[in-house]
Amino acid sequence: MLKIYTRTGDSGETSLYDGARVPKDSVRVESYGTVDELNSYLGLARQYTTDDDIKEKLLKIQRTLFNIAGELATTVGENFPEKVSDEDVKWLEDTIDYYLDQMNRNEIFQFIIPGSNLTSASLHVARTICRRAERRILALHEEAQVRPTLMKYVNRLSDALYAIARYSETELLRVEFKK
Repeated sequence: MLKIYTRTGDSGETSLYDGARVPKDSVRVESYGTVDELNSYLGLARQYTTDDDIKEKLLKIQRTLFNIAGELATTVGENFPEKVSDEDVKWLEDTIDYYLDQMNRNEIFQFIIPGSNLTSASLHVARTICRRAERRILALHEEAQVRPTLMKYVNRLSDALYAIARYSETELLRVEFKK
């Protein structure tokens, strides 16, 4: 019988992809753990949308996030076999441009209260998780090398999630600041 518990983490350490042992609260574990949280939340967002194109894009992003988490879970990222690429970053940029082009340009940069439906609300939550993942990855980069392309991808991803969420809004509740 296959068991998912190993008892090797009972003392507060975990194994990385390359076999290295680190504390469970290390910035490395926090970075790939937050990417995992983002991936799980995107799975939820995918269930809320009825737009097949958005579902397909979210699934592609989820698959890429497994590679990002794997690379972050490797002490020498070059040793991870499937790395995020410049083409992946370009795909996100094209996705951002596509969804922004679908919207009224005058409304894109106005602050709105997010979440006029379950799709947009879940995507906005995913966007904020992505921003946290980016902060954790930057903290890891202060301790260990993280490839610039990986950091660029996560930065673009939050923008892509914003564009898709904004496109998915069914009502724009604008935030008006007093002057």
